[in-house]
Amino acid sequence: QVQLVESGGGLVQAGGSLRLSCAASGRTYSIYTMAWFRQAPGKEREFVARSRSSGNADYADFVKGRFTMTRDNAKNTVYLQMTNLSPEDTAVYWCAENSGYRGTTATQYAYWGQGTQVTVSS
Repeated sequence: QVQLVESGGGLVQAGGSLRLSCAASGRTYSIYTMAWFRQAPGKEREFVARSRSSGNADYADFVKGRFTMTRDNAKNTVYLQMTNLSPEDTAVYWCAENSGYRGTTATQYAYWGQGTQVTVSS
């Protein structure tokens, strides 16, 4: 059973930066996709970024140029570096994973972390 453990959320002022981490364990496949989603109060969960095991990351339009998803394969960990944060980025952020190549909808991901709160003050 894959387990994902996130860390790194918190409170930051507008214009600031945060880095989220997601450590995976229990993986039994070699081809997979990891993704970040977020959900703001009163809004639907939305795709933020994804990274396939063999490829580069791609991003939702609203985070391009501000967020960067990277991976450390030796640590089975992915990171989401978030810069130039705005109050509109306030949300619970989840990392998610599934085997194979997956898209940008939450239903395509079988494994989820516990979520981490990111709050950006104005």
